[in-house]
Amino acid sequence: MPTVEVKNLKNESVGELELREEIFGAPLNEALIYFAVNNYLTNQRQGTVKTKTRGNVRGSGKKLWRQKGTGRARIASLRSPLWKGGGNVHGPQPRDWKSEMPKKMKRGALRSALSERLREGNLLVVDQFVLGDHKTKSFVAVAENFGWDTKTLIVETTPEKNLVLSSRNVPGVKVASNVNVNIYDVLYHDKIVFTRDAINALQEKLSK
Repeated sequence: MPTVEVKNLKNESVGELELREEIFGAPLNEALIYFAVNNYLTNQRQGTVKTKTRGNVRGSGKKLWRQKGTGRARIASLRSPLWKGGGNVHGPQPRDWKSEMPKKMKRGALRSALSERLREGNLLVVDQFVLGDHKTKSFVAVAENFGWDTKTLIVETTPEKNLVLSSRNVPGVKVASNVNVNIYDVLYHDKIVFTRDAINALQEKLSK
């Protein structure tokens, strides 16, 4: 059964926490992780892009000149796609990019990614993340204690206000609740920091 050291904000050990084998001992499944990340990024697309067809462009519908006898090519409308300022043919239209992925596959990918982060030594657990004030220097002091000089994801059950405010101006740092942890954030950030309560709650969620 995998174990992880629990530390306080001074980077001092305050105990150990046993983690569930089926969640933090899962093998690396690159294909499943790739599918989950691709699904996540697809669902972030807004799908609001739109071009105007000849029916949406402003302009008269009157025939510009008679069909025959002028020596010029026949033309029906100023809004024709052949003309500058005319409509667009087969341009992008609003659409819903949402793609459903089975819950078991999502959880499997997350278990695999978290297990790999633990094996790398990039998954940390702190007893609790309570700061005395909301100043950025308070968070930076904690980060320096741990040597967090890379992209860091901090996961709390309910993120404390001081933590959110003091970390929001620090580049590369994101604070999330345990219910909002996703595969993309786990892979994007180099360090994953859980509080003891958050990692226990996440284990309950991923064991279903």
